Amino acid sequence: MPGIVPKRGIWINGQERAGASGKVLDVVNPYNGLTLATVSMASRKDSDEAVASASATFKNVMRNMPAYERAQILRRAAQEIRNGSKELIEIVVGEAGKPIRDATREIGRASTLLELAADYTMVQQGQVIPMDIVESGVNRTGIANRVPVGVIVAIAPSNSPVNLTVNKIGPAFAAGNTVVLKPSDQTPISALWLAAAFKRAGLPDGAFNVIIGEVEEAIEPLVRDPRVRMISITGGVPAGLAVLKAAGIKKVVLELGSSAANVVRADADISAAARSLATSAYLSSGQACISAQRLFVHSSIEKEFTKEFITATEAMKIGDPMDPAVEIGPMVSQVQVQRVLGWIQEAVAAGARVLTGGVAEARTIRPTLLADVPDNVTLAHSEAFSPIAVLQTFTEDDDVIERVNSSVFGLQAGVFTNDLRAAFRFGRDIDAGAIWINDSSRYRQDNYPFGGMKMSGVGREGVQYAIEEMTEWKFLGLKLGPS
Repeated sequence: MPGIVPKRGIWINGQERAGASGKVLDVVNPYNGLTLATVSMASRKDSDEAVASASATFKNVMRNMPAYERAQILRRAAQEIRNGSKELIEIVVGEAGKPIRDATREIGRASTLLELAADYTMVQQGQVIPMDIVESGVNRTGIANRVPVGVIVAIAPSNSPVNLTVNKIGPAFAAGNTVVLKPSDQTPISALWLAAAFKRAGLPDGAFNVIIGEVEEAIEPLVRDPRVRMISITGGVPAGLAVLKAAGIKKVVLELGSSAANVVRADADISAAARSLATSAYLSSGQACISAQRLFVHSSIEKEFTKEFITATEAMKIGDPMDPAVEIGPMVSQVQVQRVLGWIQEAVAAGARVLTGGVAEARTIRPTLLADVPDNVTLAHSEAFSPIAVLQTFTEDDDVIERVNSSVFGLQAGVFTNDLRAAFRFGRDIDAGAIWINDSSRYRQDNYPFGGMKMSGVGREGVQYAIEEMTEWKFLGLKLGPS
């Protein structure tokens, strides 16, 4: 009936059920404020049962499931996403506030990622290791294989709730692991949709569990549980540090914050760079860890670049994320809107200039470009995760490389130049996990090693590289005769 809010729960051992904490989470559309669902949250007992289910399924089923069967499940799951894309897109738009054009791309990317994971399931290789490099190794040989780590806790964010979940669970299942997923409180509905889709695709019950709950009650027990052998989290630095502190001796992959730098040299195509960086900075209200935040523009082209950038920025449509023409939807919560307004006000009070934007609109911040931002304000050294970019100028490559590297973050960077030697130099000297030439820091695919340096994280994603993170080497030595 219209007006009835669906009641949802958690997902354990192949079934959705009510959480036992007695607490309820309202999932709210960030654009119109309507409640999409109420979710009964997990208790410590629920978390324990989720890990027990994942552990038993790993030991009894997944670790010995043939590669071709795992690949078939992943391909069927990819098809489930394609078949249900209309519903899933609407879920992402509703719970994350993501413009429908971006949500459509996200869902398409997720199904492609699962196909890629299926491909890599079939090509995992071991090594034959000769032992006769020393005299005592004669008549001995060895075989090294990669084996799944076991139970993985995956902690996913709200900004790309489907794709950044699939980034973790696809490689995990490809390698033969089981998963307990903790989605963002803002976006649990898409996580439950994925769990049901994988069940329909034939994933064994217990291989994929979803826990929605408070940190102390439900999440911290997952991280501390000795049956869990790996944690993979995409989130902020405080959350990553908390996981490291609580995890103990486990494998940990951290995809954390950024303050992505983009450099525009004097020889660049100014118009192309400006358009690319405006999109990179503001798409989906800048809520991506690789959004362009710090713009370093050569002083000789500052005026032309700024004019082109502002023109591209002010042409972007803000509003209802269900409108296909809208490029900038709401921020995920009004708490974040107020945080960002405070950062802008702090910067302006310290002498920064607002070149465009700087005010709230349609439950987000109008795309904002600031100049003359002092080094001691929050915006200068922290991840904005919002539609804000900071313009700075430079004259020498040495200087701008040093300023790019002055950040505690190092996830991705972009450099716009038509000088091949300069491109290689920036690629060598910038401290970041990936540097894109003539493309912005925001570009990402799922078949290269994605991850950061410094405070941006530990480990790598990207299907092949995530599978490596989610497996361990196991060695079998054989004595074939007398030494």
